[in-house]
Amino acid sequence: MLENFKLEGARSRSKKKTVVSVKRLLQDLGGHQPWGCPWAYLSHRQRRFSILGGPILSTSVASLLGELLHEELALRWEQLLLDDACTGGALAWVPGRTPGAGQLVYPAGGTLDRLYFQKVNLTPGSEPRVLGDPGHIRLRGPVRQVVTRTVQGEALLAVRSDYHCALWKVSKQGQPAPLQVLQVEKGATGISLSPHLPGELAICSRSGAICLWTPQDGLQQIYKDPETLVFRDPSPWRWADFTAHPRVLTVGDRTGVKMVDTQGPQGCGLLLFRGGAEASCQKGERVLLTQYLGECGPECLHPTLHLICTQFSLYLVDERLPLVPLLKWNHGLPSAPLLARLLPPPRTGLPRPLLLAGQGGELQLLHIAGEGASTPRLAGPPQSLPSRSDSLSAFPPLEPKSQWRLQERLTAPAIGLAAAIPPSANTPLLSLFQLSAAGDVFHQGLHLQADPGPDSPAPTASWTSQATASCSRWLKALLEVPPAPPVWAAPTFSHRRLLGCFEPQKAEGKVPEGLRTAMAKGRLLQLRDLGLLPTEERAPAPEPGPEDELSERLEAAWEGQAAAWWERRRGSSLGPGKQPKRHKRRTQLSNTFSSLSGRLDLSDAASPPPSPERTLPAARPQPPVTPPSQESTQELWARAVPSERQQTLRDYMAELPLRGHAPGGASVPSSQTSSVRATPSRQRAAVRSGSQPHCKKPRMGF
Repeated sequence: MLENFKLEGARSRSKKKTVVSVKRLLQDLGGHQPWGCPWAYLSHRQRRFSILGGPILSTSVASLLGELLHEELALRWEQLLLDDACTGGALAWVPGRTPGAGQLVYPAGGTLDRLYFQKVNLTPGSEPRVLGDPGHIRLRGPVRQVVTRTVQGEALLAVRSDYHCALWKVSKQGQPAPLQVLQVEKGATGISLSPHLPGELAICSRSGAICLWTPQDGLQQIYKDPETLVFRDPSPWRWADFTAHPRVLTVGDRTGVKMVDTQGPQGCGLLLFRGGAEASCQKGERVLLTQYLGECGPECLHPTLHLICTQFSLYLVDERLPLVPLLKWNHGLPSAPLLARLLPPPRTGLPRPLLLAGQGGELQLLHIAGEGASTPRLAGPPQSLPSRSDSLSAFPPLEPKSQWRLQERLTAPAIGLAAAIPPSANTPLLSLFQLSAAGDVFHQGLHLQADPGPDSPAPTASWTSQATASCSRWLKALLEVPPAPPVWAAPTFSHRRLLGCFEPQKAEGKVPEGLRTAMAKGRLLQLRDLGLLPTEERAPAPEPGPEDELSERLEAAWEGQAAAWWERRRGSSLGPGKQPKRHKRRTQLSNTFSSLSGRLDLSDAASPPPSPERTLPAARPQPPVTPPSQESTQELWARAVPSERQQTLRDYMAELPLRGHAPGGASVPSSQTSSVRATPSRQRAAVRSGSQPHCKKPRMGF
């Protein structure tokens, strides 16, 4: 293909369209796409390159696309089994200047690329009050995780996207100010804020790297291992969190958790948890979430405790006693627990509530007791909380389609969890917020027991008039029919300069429309969607077209049944008092020749000269008297032929050999004789054909 490419440095003044400049082609391939879509801008050089290199590059491109497709299908299958993109939660509560005041930070929008800041005021004994409209920040990717922490009176907010991480500082008035934006080329899987130093951030990558960012030192890599800790696992998920020591971090994957010293050599560390016999793990058990529970405070748990969640159990592990959990509990959640929140005690001396949420929206409340040097324990069994789907019965009955939409929104996967306890309440009230994958934020008020014990009832959800009115407004907005979105179509290009004018045929009919309707409703495709009749009712056979009519005529002529076919055709097409349609004259004439040839049964054998008895009556000047049967036979072919063509047809038929001139003196049938003796000119032609062997010059190309 060297003759089709102009390399760099080679001067060529060729104006052929089959010569492509490699330098400009590479510039086009690596250039900026002005409209965002990579297919929206294509130069003529790229099109010529694709045409010229198509036969050669087809195999390599097909193999590359096959590998990418296989990788994408494997990733989609893993996401169907477990979608770990929103591990940790994308909903956070930022406390304000006064107790009970704060703001919710959460993503919304069709692609979750808008970060909203909604100010909320929590009052005891009533629903939370929303203050004004939320402010939002538009980001360049979907928000997967939102983390907030207050260190030394400074509120910080960290946000993780697929390939970016950002850090904000929230003022006392609630205004966020950006501090740093980091790009992760391989994709970020986890982010956490340090409880010791303000502004310190830990970031995990799919490549197995753990990076630490501080305002003083910037970004530095402290650990990297593409392999898993304990045994082989194909998941690229990594997680990092802080410990009681400011310079020691925990690094986790699906197989275990490891403590790493940031000031020591890379690769050194101590296993904190391992999925195996030490923790009495089940077969196939994998780590889904790790969280540091030892926050600084007067009523906090021991600062060396860590929470580790798997698909079957939750574990409390102490840094001083690695590999052996202090507490294990089978949570029994039907979906993967990817969200956990540890709350302060509602009152002094009471256990701390721990919220655990599954990906399907299931909630469990645990009370962990054990302050200072005492061993942590569960104060009573875990309690199952009402989920979003349980509130479906509280809504008014709707029509099936609206009911299905409401149920779909209520059962959407949970991607965020936040909770707060309003101050100065007689009965501790837990304000619980949940964020669904559809972008809806749900609030739930729960009355906590002052002393949870083994026989204490489970917390119940409180439905107030404000909550009912709020749900009614949300339902009304949900059931409003939105305008139909524009149908996206691939951009089209001008192929006239290279490939000529080509217009693809559009699919018409009910088949594509019925298929789209069935797919949109999620039901099986039936025959009525395609506009077809059921199987037991036969569809009427289509009327034969010109090709079918010609085939039937040729078959009848080959078998010698042309006259019978013509009678059937006239009887079916002509009604009483109707005249046949006049098609093109040449076509009608050729059809009449075919029918007459089949009826006269042409033979290759030479006809003997006629006898005087047969030529003498033909030489008489007066026309013969034709019986009625012969007249009907004559009208058979003459009726459908225009008058100006009948003489030509008679001259042509006079040249055809007749079956009546066979050897042995066999007589001609009456029908054929009448057709031959129709006119005097035809009689003279019959005499000449018997006496002279030469053939008359054909007319009109026959």
